[in-house]
Amino acid sequence: MNLAYLNGEPQQTGRLKAESADFIVKEELGYELANEGEFVAVKVRKTNANTLFVGEKLAKFAGISAKNMSYAGLKDRNAVTEQWFCLHLAGKETPDFSQFAEEGVEILEVTRHNRKIRVGALVGNHFELLLRDVKQTDELEQRLAQIQAVGFPNYFTEQRFGRDGNNLTQAQRWANGEIKVKDRKKRSFYLSAARSDIFNQVVSARIQENLISQVVSNDLLQLSGSNSFFQATENELAELQQRLIDNDVLLTAPLIGEDSLEKLAPQSEQHIIEQNQSFINLMKDVRMKAARRAMLCKPQNFQWQFMDEGLKLHFFLDSGSYATGLVRELVLTN
Repeated sequence: MNLAYLNGEPQQTGRLKAESADFIVKEELGYELANEGEFVAVKVRKTNANTLFVGEKLAKFAGISAKNMSYAGLKDRNAVTEQWFCLHLAGKETPDFSQFAEEGVEILEVTRHNRKIRVGALVGNHFELLLRDVKQTDELEQRLAQIQAVGFPNYFTEQRFGRDGNNLTQAQRWANGEIKVKDRKKRSFYLSAARSDIFNQVVSARIQENLISQVVSNDLLQLSGSNSFFQATENELAELQQRLIDNDVLLTAPLIGEDSLEKLAPQSEQHIIEQNQSFINLMKDVRMKAARRAMLCKPQNFQWQFMDEGLKLHFFLDSGSYATGLVRELVLTN
């Protein structure tokens, strides 16, 4: 779908990922590894390599099933990325990973850990991007300053929906009863795509209504820096609006679950959820719990530099937010 821009459609075009080194990602777990335990943690730098493919190769090298391999997050394929993989090797010696050889994969560090590294078990990612063929203009400078001040729409981007949106297509077929999905990973991908699409619709509608910076009755607000939420009531709106301005609270949109239609929500949000009844029914079938996600994402340590090649960006994003969502607000990519 055509999602709304926070500051209107960008006026410049640029090239993203023209070369692998133009998109560098470094994962930050946010916690120390134990240096002991039944798991082996392997930090790799991969270039033009799929996360699942590399994880499966590491598992094969260690002599275990891919089911006993995990990671904190999927990373872009067409990029240079650093991330941790976790291999369950209870009662086994740590393999000699100096013997591991796979094109585009470099082993950076190996240690033991006392628990499984699970999806989402990271604080975020550091990004270093080069947008090629981008020129310094007043319009682009204003966009950069706006992102630094208030952030960008926290949309789920193309990676979430699979090639040509296939994950969302399959989710709709599953919801319509056209297919049955037994594979655990496919179920996860399809459910995530469905929830992500509705989240994006709600955020886009909020921007179009010019309410992305306004607290309205029944909004679910997140306390900054926590996972605590509370609902806005009519008599609190003035106070909550000031807290939103002060970045003490954040506006959120739904990650739908089995009870999403039973909860109070702003009118436009409720309308979009009601239009997706088939997905709500699917969430009921799989007993998916509803959650919330901030509508805007504010990058940390956001820096930029115009160079002969284009625009260089450095920033940190919390886990689950997409660098391509930030880029989308700056330039049209080709």
